[in-house]
Amino acid sequence: MKKPGEALSLWFIPRVGDGTLERGDRPYTLENVTLREDFHHDLHAQLTALALAAVAPLSQTELRARVLEEGLSEASRKLTTLIDGYPPDKRDRRGDLYFALGNALQVLGERAGGTKRLEEAVVAYRMVLQEGPRDSGPFSWARTQNNLGTALLTLGERAGGAERLEEAVKAHRAALEVRTRERVPLDWAASQNNLGVALQALGERAGSTELLEQAVEAYRAALELRTREHVPLDWAMTQNNLGVALHALGKREGGAERLEQAVEAYRAALEESTRERVPLDWAGTKSNLGNVLCTLGEQTGRTERLEEAVCAHRAALKERTRERVPLDWAGTKSNLGNVLCTLGEQTGRTERLEKAVCAHRAALEEYTREHMPFEWARTQNNLGDALQALGKRESGTERLESLLSRRALRTARRGRSRTRRRA
Repeated sequence: MKKPGEALSLWFIPRVGDGTLERGDRPYTLENVTLREDFHHDLHAQLTALALAAVAPLSQTELRARVLEEGLSEASRKLTTLIDGYPPDKRDRRGDLYFALGNALQVLGERAGGTKRLEEAVVAYRMVLQEGPRDSGPFSWARTQNNLGTALLTLGERAGGAERLEEAVKAHRAALEVRTRERVPLDWAASQNNLGVALQALGERAGSTELLEQAVEAYRAALELRTREHVPLDWAMTQNNLGVALHALGKREGGAERLEQAVEAYRAALEESTRERVPLDWAGTKSNLGNVLCTLGEQTGRTERLEEAVCAHRAALKERTRERVPLDWAGTKSNLGNVLCTLGEQTGRTERLEKAVCAHRAALEEYTREHMPFEWARTQNNLGDALQALGKRESGTERLESLLSRRALRTARRGRSRTRRRA
């Protein structure tokens, strides 16, 4: 029995499957949570939300993903009821519950289509900041700003426009006011990484080379402390993100130098993010590698690069299955369709174009207009490109009529560039 004032250490193990909850070479630990005198009323819901959200990156099997989502859904419902029952004067306690609720809603929102859960997560995190201002607990405030920035980023990627992405950048920069390199070096590096992700997304949306360069700087700053020796999987994650930013810069600049640097970054990440250790992270980086190899193949006309890209995407789909991660599966399917279309156009092979059409149509089974309107519109556009290329090589008008019908339905076209979803 713990005496008053003593710390209580909690460890969580999976109810099913084997192995321990580890992220690579170290345990995946829960952040400190201070339990108050009334913790017995809501301990289960709060800790369930915090623990499951913390280990979400480890839910890389279909069974674990289902257990995760069911547990978080139940916890979020209980937390909402608990919050409604707390009096307004208990601001610290309400803030703790809102934070746990935000974490649960954010993970659920990331794993589902649409924006509803993510919007709710943003509201929850902003309630935390309202209940507990910066002066009352600066590190908790910074942690909430970090999570708010992550939720806003995912929301902005799905909803279109720049407003949410700008808010995400602002939130991560606010977190860095407290998470300094001198005080909390690894938290500083994590926030630098997250700032880089937000800057990169905003830079791509706004067409800003300057913002993309700032993203590269943020990732390289993070890598000063996120070293391969000390935190190998965090190092690999940031290497992957660096590759995405370099790829975006390479497309804007038109040369091959940045693109080759992106290839190097992805291949470095894959040295630690292996299929055995973190299969879904491995698959995400494989898909990103396929994206940059496709761009190199388009720019140079080298079909061997495109063939490598096809292999990379097909490898990713071995882990990115529709059952486990339906939206990531759809993204990689669409990316595969882009490569096959380019390959079919360069080689004149109708078979490649037909497979491209099939890949895009498969992606649209998950990228629906109702739940993923932005991705639906882009995939419809890419499907139109593949149908047009196929129609030119076949006799008759059936393919072109299908193309015209689809483009008439589309409401949010962004030109004819083949935009690719990131991991």
